[in-house]
Amino acid sequence: MRPLGERLGARGYHVRGICLPGHGSTPEALERVTYRDWEAASATALRGLHSFRRVYVAGLSMGALLAVLISAGRRAPPHALALIAPAMRFRGAHLWALRALRDFPILDLVHPYISKTGTDIEDPVSRGDAPILAGFPSARLHDVWTLQDRARAVLPAIRVPVLIAVAKQDHVVSLRGARELARGLTHAPRVEWLELRQGFHIIPRDRGLSTLADTLVAFFEGSPLPNAATV
Repeated sequence: MRPLGERLGARGYHVRGICLPGHGSTPEALERVTYRDWEAASATALRGLHSFRRVYVAGLSMGALLAVLISAGRRAPPHALALIAPAMRFRGAHLWALRALRDFPILDLVHPYISKTGTDIEDPVSRGDAPILAGFPSARLHDVWTLQDRARAVLPAIRVPVLIAVAKQDHVVSLRGARELARGLTHAPRVEWLELRQGFHIIPRDRGLSTLADTLVAFFEGSPLPNAATV
């Protein structure tokens, strides 16, 4: 998220980006956390911005689910949400099957760790520079599924404008899930949809960054969005 934060900072925004518990160090560090730690850290970060007159929240992938959860039903919610490549549904039949069998410890027993050899970025230079963990405990995939269910349940409680940004060529999450998320925002006063033709899942580090940053600033300021559509 840093490249996006830097773009927003250059526009005059005070930006705070957090490293979620268990992230940013080793795969083993993720063994000691759950979705509850991620949600608590996100909520604490939001409360830490209470002195600002206007507050906006942007989250990428799983972070988009956390953005929904920490905003729903709050007495003083953020003024708007930007949900970037929201991980409401993953692509791939194998992940669908694993989710369907989530109550059986098949994945945890057969593959306690899921290896990663790369990240879903189209631009080769950005892909080479992107930080990547070598893998993560398969148990954390269960946590993401739980966050999907929890976010889905609270969508009607979101009552602020929402921008949903997706990459058409995303290989990680399904655009179907993002559209489902949009339909669930029944009480949001405005829902905007940005679909990028360039770049893959990690939009803030890919070829769609400039368009994303420009659209976010216009959205936060309530201006007409030249790249987005109302859904």
